[in-house]
Amino acid sequence: MSAHATVAATATLRRVSKDTPVAEILEILDADGGLIIEKFLTADQVRRFNDEIQPAMAALDAGSKNSDEFVADFHGNQTKRLTNLITISKTFREEIIDHDLLHALGEAVYREESGDWWLTTGQVIEIGPGNKAQILHRDLENNHFAVTMGKAGPMVMINFLIALTDFTEENGATRVIPRSNHWDDYENRGTPEMTIPAEMKAGDVIFFNGKVVHGGGANVTENEFRRGVTIPLQPAFLTPEEAYPFLIDLELAKTLSPRVQKLIGFRSVYPKGSPGLWQNNYEEIAHHLGL
Repeated sequence: MSAHATVAATATLRRVSKDTPVAEILEILDADGGLIIEKFLTADQVRRFNDEIQPAMAALDAGSKNSDEFVADFHGNQTKRLTNLITISKTFREEIIDHDLLHALGEAVYREESGDWWLTTGQVIEIGPGNKAQILHRDLENNHFAVTMGKAGPMVMINFLIALTDFTEENGATRVIPRSNHWDDYENRGTPEMTIPAEMKAGDVIFFNGKVVHGGGANVTENEFRRGVTIPLQPAFLTPEEAYPFLIDLELAKTLSPRVQKLIGFRSVYPKGSPGLWQNNYEEIAHHLGL
């Protein structure tokens, strides 16, 4: 067994409460690559969010919309993925994406190193019975320069994966290789045998960085659906996955808090060393939009 495999086989995901100081959470994140924050959402928030997205989830077919075989396999044949959650869910846009701890952690991770940040995507992922394990990957692979820079590179993504149903090893709990963020070669994604499951109760969140190896687990149950919502954040000088200003109605955007408006591209961003990006005539885009 390799040294990496030995470490992973004996590792566990540490668990903290949502009242844990940000500095302590980030210390664990840096050491292990990820941790579980228990009761990140209340039972009532989980219930309301699930109720609001259920019609859209029921209308979705499982499987990928992408014709590329690798991408389709990555998305999962028995997996549903729902996006544009700002539009679909009042609970998501007013409470979940405006969660104080989410913003505090974004601030702590990105302000000094990158200056500003925004939302990569808000995506519900529901893994159905019979879905095989997802290919192991690092979220930073969206930006290949970060793969080549490895552990010395900037933090190009942090992710909040909130359980909307209980996550168990049997129903496809996300699998993680703790401390793989410290490996020297980021082309190395490890092996399934090196992973451990992020088992959680509904409302818990696994908070992990883009440098740690992970992947959705296999759902070997006959009738359980593992549902979660992933909320990755990234530096504002990188392109997000969802083009929110083209998806979200301006009148709806006007009802959101300023910090959520910034996350989804309705306010200008100010990366470190920059006089501002995403502007109109070198002025704050929010002024042009009447926000």
